[in-house]
Order: sequence, then C-alpha cells, then structure tokens
Amino acid sequence: MVKYHINVPPKFEKKAKFGGTFKETIYLCKKGKSMDRIIGRDAELAKLARYDQSGKAEFIALYGRRRVGKTSLIRYYFKDKFDFFASGVLEGDKEDQKNAFLSALIKYGYDGPQPKNWNEAFNALGSIIKKCKRKKRCVVFIDEISCFDYEYSNFVKELGIFWNDIAVWYDNIFLVICGSATSWMIRNVIDNRGGLHRRATHEMHLRPFSLYQSEMYFKARHFKWDRMTILQLYAAMGGVPYYFSLLDPTRSAAENIDMLFFSTDAEFKNEFRRLYKSLFRNPEKYTDIIKLLAVSREGMTRKEIASALKMSSGEDLTNMLKDLVYCDLISHNSVCGKKNSGIYRLVDFFTIFYLTFCNTTVTDRAYWRHTLNTPTQNTWYGLAFERICMFHIWEIIQSLRLDTMLTKYYSWRNKPGKPAGQIDMIIERADGITDICEMKYSRYEYTQDADESKKLERRIQAFQSEYKDHKSIRTVLVTTKGLTQGEHSDDFAKVLTLKDLFVENTEEY
Repeated sequence: MVKYHINVPPKFEKKAKFGGTFKETIYLCKKGKSMDRIIGRDAELAKLARYDQSGKAEFIALYGRRRVGKTSLIRYYFKDKFDFFASGVLEGDKEDQKNAFLSALIKYGYDGPQPKNWNEAFNALGSIIKKCKRKKRCVVFIDEISCFDYEYSNFVKELGIFWNDIAVWYDNIFLVICGSATSWMIRNVIDNRGGLHRRATHEMHLRPFSLYQSEMYFKARHFKWDRMTILQLYAAMGGVPYYFSLLDPTRSAAENIDMLFFSTDAEFKNEFRRLYKSLFRNPEKYTDIIKLLAVSREGMTRKEIASALKMSSGEDLTNMLKDLVYCDLISHNSVCGKKNSGIYRLVDFFTIFYLTFCNTTVTDRAYWRHTLNTPTQNTWYGLAFERICMFHIWEIIQSLRLDTMLTKYYSWRNKPGKPAGQIDMIIERADGITDICEMKYSRYEYTQDADESKKLERRIQAFQSEYKDHKSIRTVLVTTKGLTQGEHSDDFAKVLTLKDLFVENTEEY
C-alpha cells in the first residue's frame, strides 16, 4: 500500500462535485487495478487528486525530463479514461503532427470536415467537449505538446484562444498538457505573455527519482540489491524510471551497465541523441555546453562557459543555461548566496556517464566488468557521488536535523588570483553555525589521511579569510559506509552515510 503525506481537507470528506470523495480518489490510485502500480509518485498523485476534486476548470502543465514517467502518471491516475487524448510525434514532420491530432479527433467522436488549421482543430475539440456529461470530469490530455508547435503553426496562440473562449467556460474541464521539452513549456505556457498568460492553474515538474524513491521502486519490483548497488546504478543512469525498467534483477550492477551501455545492441546506444532531440529544436548548441561541463569536475561560471565556447555571455547563453536547468540536466548554485554569481554543473547522471565512457571507441562488450576497482572507475564514482549528494541536499539537511530552522546552501570558490580552492556544499544556519560538507565515495569505511586533512584545513582557512563573519564552522562528512577512527577522524564533527541519503523527503505537499 502506498503512503501519502497529505492531510485531507474536511471539505473534501463530503461527496465531491464530479463524483467520489478525495479519499476515494487516493484509494483508487493505490489499488491500480487496470495498470501496473505507480511507485514513488505519492505526492504527484495526491496533487492530481486535489486538483481533480477542485470543482472548477483546471489547466495542468506537466513537464519533466524524457523517460521520467509523465505520460504514465497521467494514464495511471485516469486509468486511460480520457474524453480526448492526442500525442505529438517526436521527430515527426508537420504532416505527422496534423495527422496525429486529426486521428485523435476522429477517435473521440468528431465527424465534421477535416480542419485546415489549428483554429479549426481546436473548434473541433470544442465540439467534443460539449458532448461531455456535466456531472463528471471532462479529461483532455495533450501529450508531447511542443511537437504540434511546428514553424508558422500559430499553435500556441490557438491553444490560448481554445482555453479562454471555450474550455474555461466548462467547470468540469480538466486539461492536461505534457511535454519533455521543458523549456518550451516554461516559455510558451507558464511564462507566456499572450493569451495563455497565467492561464495554467497548476504546473507540475516531475523530477527524477531520489535514492529513497529508487529503493522503493526496486523493492516493489522484487530486486534483491543493497543500497551500494543501487547507488552505483544511480550514478550511471540517475533516477529515471524508464531506465530502471530495463534492468535485469538476475544480473549484477556491472553486468547491467555492460548490457545497457556496451553490448553489441545496447539499449542506450542512441539514447543521448534522442534525449537532446526531444528537448530542444536545435540541440547542437545545447550539447556543446553539456559536453563542456561534462569534463569539468568543479563546474563553471557563465563567463567561463562563454570564454571556452567563444560566444557572447549575453541573453542567448543565459536562455540556453536556463533551459538546461529547467530540464534537470544542469544545476546552478550561487557562490556564497550572491544573486548574480553561480557555478553551473552537469547533473544528469546518464549524460555524464555516456559522455565519459560511451562517447569513445570502446569495443569491449564487458568493459565495465573488466575495469572494476580501477582508478578510472573509482575516480568516476567519486565525482558521481559528489553530484548525488548535491542532488540530495534536502535529505542531507533533514538528516542533520536542520529542517526545523532557516537554512541557506551554496557553493564557494576562491577569488581569481588566489590559490585554487572550492567547497561544493556549504549550509548556512540560522543559529550562526556554518556547516562545510565533504563528500567522499568509498567502497569501505572512509579513512581521512594526512593529505586530505591538510587540504580540508586550507579550504576552510581560505573561506574564513574571505568571509570573516563565518567564525563558527562545523565540518560534516557525507560518505558511503562511515568513517574509520584514526589520527584525523576528528576532522569531522558529524558523519552521514548512505542511510542518511536514502531517507524519505518529508516535505509537505
């Protein structure tokens, strides 16, 4: 049984306008009679249930990375019972998109003349809506919506007219638009300044699984893997549910990685190209940024990116960086909380792994098994673990028992002209203490040696000399299996392990 962290408002205890109660809706989601049970999407299912029972017209904009499970979430919640469903054709041309929408109109009862443009197509959709029973939700689901917005189509304009002039007048309408092209959704729908300005009643950003959600998934699918194995697979493919569905529980983590990335007919052979093609109309400039960040362990500032790519550090670069952040491919962390500063890092684990190991002439079909415990692989895991920790910042804050006070987290890098120094995770606390977090991957208990101790001391001294108000420093070690007690183990006041990263995020929804 799935657990939901949500308090049911008393008004929803009564019979809802469109049938059923709030609690009944949640229960149906849990049972999942018609489809495989959705794992790890408790909060999103609860939100959909809440919106479903609002008693008013709803316009939901759902977006997120390719393969993250957006379509499955909506299909699961509504049990495939739509009053209209159309999906754009990825990598399709203009005629493919028009034919896909027309086929959907015909499937759901439209029998009028063939629409010549999007205005007529949405009017045809309006005729379908008018036939919906007013006592139930009229569910309209348009998937991969950015595909319909081909050049000179006026699709966005006509979508706005459809919502404002037709759909919004039906209080039982439940319009869901969905797409992997997150930047398109943000610019054309959520931040639209025309007819769709502030028309989406709710936006839902479906993110990759956390480690906790990943563990839930593997347990539900009867995998017998421990947390170290899950961590290693997460480092290679991130928390992408579709990627998890390709894993074989009878194989080891290394065997699965070889099968998916390095075998003769590897499933992920063309995934990199398809991923970026689905996200961006012209992916080449975006992949230039991605490939640059893939080889930077410390991350880069916008100025450094512009210089390396020999391009202007102006609006075009700013927009591309925003697009990549929207799509959960890169992160942007401010430097000591300064608004106009920041370090960009590649955080899509599949992309990092692919560009590191698969974008070369590797011909060994068992490459990952043959390089186990080599410096190359261990260095890779070290970098991936740092990124995983940063992706799980709220789990770390929660495990440190800091979620009850005001906190601010950021990165720090030494000023130009001074000896190189960087701290990736700093947590500034309301009680005046600053936590400096060291993130260390190890197959066994981590041992802090003299060299690492000196490096840590130098970084702390450089940070304090630059920011003299940070006098109360607490050092935190985030590692896999704990800290070996030794001469330098007292460098750390607090030690977090895998069990602290595999905790449920208790944020209320």
